[in-house]
Amino acid sequence: MIALIDYRAGNLASVKKALATIGADVVVPNAPDDLASAAGVIVPGVGHFGATRALGAPWVEAILERVGEGRPLLGICLGMQWLFEGSDEAPDVAGLGLLSGRCYRLGTVRLKPDATYDVRGIRHQPDLAVKIPHVGWNSLTIERGDASILEGVAPGSQVYFTHSYVAPVTGDAAAVAHHCETFSAVVQRGYIAGVQFHPEKSGDVGLRILRNFVELAG
Repeated sequence: MIALIDYRAGNLASVKKALATIGADVVVPNAPDDLASAAGVIVPGVGHFGATRALGAPWVEAILERVGEGRPLLGICLGMQWLFEGSDEAPDVAGLGLLSGRCYRLGTVRLKPDATYDVRGIRHQPDLAVKIPHVGWNSLTIERGDASILEGVAPGSQVYFTHSYVAPVTGDAAAVAHHCETFSAVVQRGYIAGVQFHPEKSGDVGLRILRNFVELAG
């Protein structure tokens, strides 16, 4: 059974429908104690990072207990950002802290406008005219071939994004995307994974990623 967390900040119906499409057994828990029997946990989310305040101490404790037991956790969009230490979007709100780093606004250029920089061997130039938020289809650059969440996902696969804030590229990045700057599109550390895009809106690629997570949950 996969527990889909409802904290009034996610397109829950679409995620639930996508999970049903791949045959997953899904429950929306009413209380943190309901996570005790979950084989895996999904935290979706759209909108402002401040919405994660609704995931108070009891929910955090229950989710961390499941992670400590080796049960997989997947964050989607805002849910992925919540896996990190926090976000500049709501500096007073702590993230779950399972992954190192802080999320920041896409297009935050920390270099001179005419500078170029190298990310994973790709030369980029900051573009101050790029539209924010980043909405629409974009391609994935696979960073790690050992990431089980991306099993069967081809390099360059297109997925659907809608966001203004991003997670930094760290050693946990399994795939990156580029829009004005390079950012983490998929992260994974052991049984903890996250996707910045919306798998429920990303066709067969998104369904494959959700299926990989369900298989990880056993």
